[in-house]
Formats: sequence, structure tokens, C-alpha cells
Amino acid sequence: MGNVVLQSIHVHPVKAFRGLAPRQAVVEPWGLAGDRRWVLIDDGGKVVTQRQQPRLALAAAELVPGGIRLSAPGLDPLTVAVPEPVGTLTLQVFRDKVEGVLADAAAHAWCSEFVGADVRLVHMDDPAVRRPVDPDHALPGETVTFADGYPLLLTSAASLDALNSLIAQNGLADEGPLPMNRFRPNVVVEGAAPWAEDAWRHIAIGEVTFRVAKMCGRCVVTTTDQSTAERGREPLHTLGRHRRIGGKLVFGQNLVPQSVGTIRVGDPVRIIE
Repeated sequence: MGNVVLQSIHVHPVKAFRGLAPRQAVVEPWGLAGDRRWVLIDDGGKVVTQRQQPRLALAAAELVPGGIRLSAPGLDPLTVAVPEPVGTLTLQVFRDKVEGVLADAAAHAWCSEFVGADVRLVHMDDPAVRRPVDPDHALPGETVTFADGYPLLLTSAASLDALNSLIAQNGLADEGPLPMNRFRPNVVVEGAAPWAEDAWRHIAIGEVTFRVAKMCGRCVVTTTDQSTAERGREPLHTLGRHRRIGGKLVFGQNLVPQSVGTIRVGDPVRIIE
């Protein structure tokens, strides 16, 4: 294996919206600072993602002092302040019941107009206590934001190249090559061999160490073109033929921070175990 380095960083302030690509990010115990601290819920309190609403890919959220700034095609941008944590509501993030704080009425109206359905915007006020990581793959005290299940998702540029080669050879070639944003990672590494990350258990990115919790099982969101919100069949068609592990179609690794600090694009990635 050559020198493995951090190629890019991705922060998604609102779950399912387009992400940011900063040159550096602070790693907190529950993930990258600002990542997936906001989420949309439907009128039944269930989380709304690109699974149900692919066009969320076209909306963006930028971190600003004291809140976020929302933008989307056809709507004026809206700045939303972090709500005061007075009174929480219970929402459902897949199997988890999680406490959150409602944003203001203007935020709900803006998001509902974009989605075309009644939704509300919710903020996670205290990630240290609100949602534990899946106990089947967690150590005591580990928590996560509104991410699918784990604080960070790591993917590898070489593995994407390998997947795109498989798509070109015996997949739906007219749908490839796919960009990395289909997989909505937090950190992308380069310099490793294809699929080398399958075997990693502990790594360090710069000064910050991480436990590799489990491989990431992929869903229909990966088939959504993040620039048009249109759906295809790749990469699930090809992952189903070549990357079916433990009953899941896998690409990437879920990480849990074991220390805190700042990671930067270009940082060395050390494979500890």
C-alpha cells in the first residue's frame, strides 16, 4: 500500500441536502462539526430523506454563524437560526426515537414549499445525549447526530474507480462512471488499494483516531443523480453482483471517532489495525 491521504472532506448540515466540501473540519465525538445536525420530518414525525424525496439533493445548506442558510431552485435563500432548546419533540430516525428542537415557522414553510408536502425542520441540540450508536456495533457512550447510523462515513477513491470499472464491464454502462457524491461520504481517502478499507479496524487521519465500526450497507439514495435528482439502477445493480457481503450491498466504512481534533485535506491516513 502506498501513502494513503485524505482526499476530501464533506459536511452535510441538513440530512439529505447537498453537502459542503471544506478544506478542514473539526472532529467531535459524534461526527464532523456541523454535519447532519438538522433534518426534515413529515407530519407523522418520521425523518424525510432522499429515499422518499430525491429532489432534496437539489437543496443546499450552508453553515453560518448561529445557524444555517438554505437555498434551492426557485426559492429565495433563507437563513434559519439555531432554535432555543426549550421543549423538544420526539422524531423517528429509522428505528430510533430521538429528541429534537423545532426550527421556526418560516423554515417549515420554506422546506414544505420546496418538497411539495408538509414537512418541518428539526435541530439536534445536544448530540452528546440524544442518540446512541447502534448497540450491536457501539462502545458504551458513543453517540451520533441525524446521520444514518454512525458519526462518519469513509469511502476510497480507488474503490470507486474499481466499482466504475465493473459498471463499465458488466453493469449498466450508460449510467457510469458515477461520482463519489452518490455515496454521500464524510471523508474520502486516496492512495489505498481498491477495497483495502474492508479490512481496516482502527485508523488515524492526521491527529485524530477512529474505530471502524462496520461496512456501510447501501440504499436507493446511491441511485440518485445528486445534480438532477433523477434515479437510475446503478450502483446497486453492480454492487448486488460484486459487493454483497453479509446480506448487504456494501461500499464504504462507518467510523466512530476515538479522539477529537481537526482533520485537513492532504492529511496522512495511518492504518493502525
